Amino acid sequence: MIRPQLQEFMRRMDQKSVAIIPAAREATRSNDTQYRFRQDSDFYYLTGFEEPDAIAVIAPASPHKYTLFVRPRDPEQEIWVGRRAGVEGAKSEFGAEESFPVAEFETRLQDILDGAEKLYYRLGAYSDLDDAIIKKIASMRALNRKPIHPPSTIVDPATIVHEMRVLKSTEEIELMQRAADIAAEAHVEAMKAVRPGMKEYEVEALIEQIFRRAGAAGPSYTSIVGAGANATVLHYINNDGELRDGELLLVDAGAEYKGYASDITRTFPINGRYSKAQREIYDLVLETQMACVEMVRPGVTHDEIKSHSVEMLTAGMVKLGLLKGEPAELIKEEKYKQFYMHGLGHMLGIDVHDVGLYYHDQESRALEAGVVMTVEPGIYIAPDTKDIPEQYLGIGVRIEDDVLCTANGPRVLTTGVPKDASEIEALMAK
Repeated sequence: MIRPQLQEFMRRMDQKSVAIIPAAREATRSNDTQYRFRQDSDFYYLTGFEEPDAIAVIAPASPHKYTLFVRPRDPEQEIWVGRRAGVEGAKSEFGAEESFPVAEFETRLQDILDGAEKLYYRLGAYSDLDDAIIKKIASMRALNRKPIHPPSTIVDPATIVHEMRVLKSTEEIELMQRAADIAAEAHVEAMKAVRPGMKEYEVEALIEQIFRRAGAAGPSYTSIVGAGANATVLHYINNDGELRDGELLLVDAGAEYKGYASDITRTFPINGRYSKAQREIYDLVLETQMACVEMVRPGVTHDEIKSHSVEMLTAGMVKLGLLKGEPAELIKEEKYKQFYMHGLGHMLGIDVHDVGLYYHDQESRALEAGVVMTVEPGIYIAPDTKDIPEQYLGIGVRIEDDVLCTANGPRVLTTGVPKDASEIEALMAK
């Protein structure tokens, strides 16, 4: 059975065309050890096949529309690294109409390309495959006195696949909800567990253990666990600092479940109680975040939501004394970027920073029902910042939820973990 995503991809392709989509390859970590394998996102989306070194050939006008080239079964290798689907499994388990050993791809390449007016193929990912395809097209063109017709055009398949991936199906939303629920459970357990004197990596280990226990493949990105001033570093991943009494802990961690990502950030007090200064920064970020979540509706653009976050945070930072001047002028001069230097959020899906155009020409993309995005404003005050009230130094706060845009407004997927400051304190007091 061909996956619905693949059927839609074929419908959108030029009918007199062929697509060649390679799987990811194993990557060496050091010497003769590999990183844990993770499939190429586009390949997985179209095929569901999770093994390395495969190639999908998709030809809408062919009698065999979907062919997989895969690693054959190998009893000796399977003893070491696990079972392979093999040539037969590519058909029986993954819906390929034809399948062959991947070693035969180049010998069959001319037949694959012959007669296709357009080739959908992403150049630049694998140089050896690029060379094989380009050389084959060149050799076919040289045979111009024979009835052989190579493609005249090469098009990146992402122009189709990435736009398909922007809008999530009902089945995809269910998987993303599960990924969000798993991550939310881990964040809640982290809030319950933290104590002064712990190490950041202890919190990271707890969270990722819960991910795996709940059925996730693991984290959907490298977890950020930043205590105190470490929370003011946007992509802090050392996670080796100490949790100190009186400081905040920022945890940005998401789970990957059956190929789909969640992405949650919460910032909470290590001793269970926000100080007055921490609460002032936190409540400003939370008020902004909740207002921006409400804007996740069809027709609203990404830039409009970001602009609203800038307006709210800038006005709030003026009131707190972090910025001095008129908010409109500060925004025009981008002074807010000293404390809020990143975007409001990003699309979410198989990739944590998911694909799809954010701008059409120069116009910010409008949201549609089926888009899932993060909403994650923040304020980050480095400990060596000059000319601001001392009580705010070293405070970093980000609050992030995963939000589905629907015809009826926003649906927050990550409600399983509290974000109201009083609710967090009550949870931690237990």
